[in-house]
Amino acid sequence: MDAVVRDVMTPDVITVSEDTSFEVVAAALREHRVSAFPVLDEACQVIGVVSESDLLAKLALGLGDDGMPGMITGIMRRQQQKKAHAVTAAELMTSPAYSVRPEDTVEQAARIMYLRNVKRLPVVDTAGRLAGIVSRADVLAVYSRTDADIAEEIRTETPADPGTFDVSVTAGVATIVGRPQTRGQGHAIIGRARHVQGVVAVRDRLDYPLPGPGTFDVLASSTVD
Repeated sequence: MDAVVRDVMTPDVITVSEDTSFEVVAAALREHRVSAFPVLDEACQVIGVVSESDLLAKLALGLGDDGMPGMITGIMRRQQQKKAHAVTAAELMTSPAYSVRPEDTVEQAARIMYLRNVKRLPVVDTAGRLAGIVSRADVLAVYSRTDADIAEEIRTETPADPGTFDVSVTAGVATIVGRPQTRGQGHAIIGRARHVQGVVAVRDRLDYPLPGPGTFDVLASSTVD
């Protein structure tokens, strides 16, 4: 399958400009029930993202942070105080924005979301112009594949003689049985299965041949009933 961001993203995106006011951004977040908007410049390039958390700083710190000792210090204090006094999207936004390309895999998008703790990513073309937006729910859509589709991909895409193994998939968990010709071939089957999109887990039930002398595998000398 190898789904890419283009396959799961939302192409029609609500955006704001640099000079959009705080009140308009807050109202738009409520109206459209989203957690963030890309901020575009005059060339329609993504220059940042403004999110609910950016706006919360005004409520949390607008009257000062004396009641939050030790929670916000140093550089973070200055950044959050700046957002607390912001009146436009340009002053509120987080910049530069974390983004992905349409041809990036959903795994790449998921990794950025996880590591950067963001809920959605702008999708930009090679010129930096907005092409769409992808959310956590979008990338998790790979787990909606049917068990039959997952099993078929493992069978057809795995580098092995189809007669040497078989696979069954239940609720995304793939169980692989059979006798590979070599231990290396068996490890390749399992490794490939783990990277098939939609696989939740892999149960290795292969009957591996005993290792031969040195570092080389020995071909299986008998068949399995």
